[in-house]
Amino acid sequence: MSHNALWSELAARLVAALRPIAPPIGIAFVAEGAASDAPPFDASYPTPNESGRTGAVPAGCVFWMKAVDRTFSTSAADHANCSVGSYTHGFITLDEAAPRDDVVAALESGWVNEAAVAALPHVRERPAQVVYGPLAKFDTDPDVVLVRINALALMVLKDAFPSLRIEGKPQCHVIALARENGEIAASVGCALSRARTGMRSEELTCAIPASRLAEIVPVIEAAADLDRAMASYAGTDAQRFDAKS
Repeated sequence: MSHNALWSELAARLVAALRPIAPPIGIAFVAEGAASDAPPFDASYPTPNESGRTGAVPAGCVFWMKAVDRTFSTSAADHANCSVGSYTHGFITLDEAAPRDDVVAALESGWVNEAAVAALPHVRERPAQVVYGPLAKFDTDPDVVLVRINALALMVLKDAFPSLRIEGKPQCHVIALARENGEIAASVGCALSRARTGMRSEELTCAIPASRLAEIVPVIEAAADLDRAMASYAGTDAQRFDAKS
C-alpha cells in the first residue's frame, strides 16, 4: 500500500469512528538537510509589533485550520509571531522565548508562571520546516496526526485509552507530547489559541503519534462501536419514560 493510500484509509476510519469537527491533518517535522516537496505557505507578513514580532499567521496553531484544505511547508519565521508555539515546535530555545514580549505578558498577567513555562513539552531537535496538510492526502509519513473533536469524541477516546492525557494551556504542546513521547494527548484548548484560530467553543483537539496510528485506530473503532451500542440501549430504555406522558 502506498503512503497516500495508507494515510487516506486511516483518515477515513478515524473520521467514521470519531465524527470529528474537521478532517484530521498530518504534521511532519522536516530535519535540517532534508527536502520537502510541499509548497511553502504563501502569506505576506504584517508590520512587526514594537518588539519585532511578526509571522505568516498569528500563531502556529492557525496552520491547523489552514491545513484542512491543502498541504504546505512552514519555516521558523512563519511561526515566529507566537514565541510559545515557536518553542514547543523546536524552532527556538526556552532562553530565546522567555524574554519575548508575548511570553512576558503571559507571565506578568499570571496566566502562566515560570515553572509551567519551563516544564512545557517541546520538540527537541530544531526542524528546518514543519509540513501541514490533510491526512487523507499526505504522501509522506507525518510525525503527528491532529484531529479537532467535540466532547462526544473525547468520551470515545477516553474509553479507548483510559490513561489519555487531557492537557490545558498552551494548546500547542500536545504536538510535542505526540511527537517526542509517542503519547496520545487531547487538549481543552487555551485562550490564546482559541482567539487566534477562531475555534468554536465546543471544539477540542487531540494529537496522535502518526507512527502508532495503525494500532490506535482499531482501538478507537472498538470503543466507538461499544459506546454507540450502549447509547442505543439507553435510548430504547428511555422510551418507557416518554410513553408515560
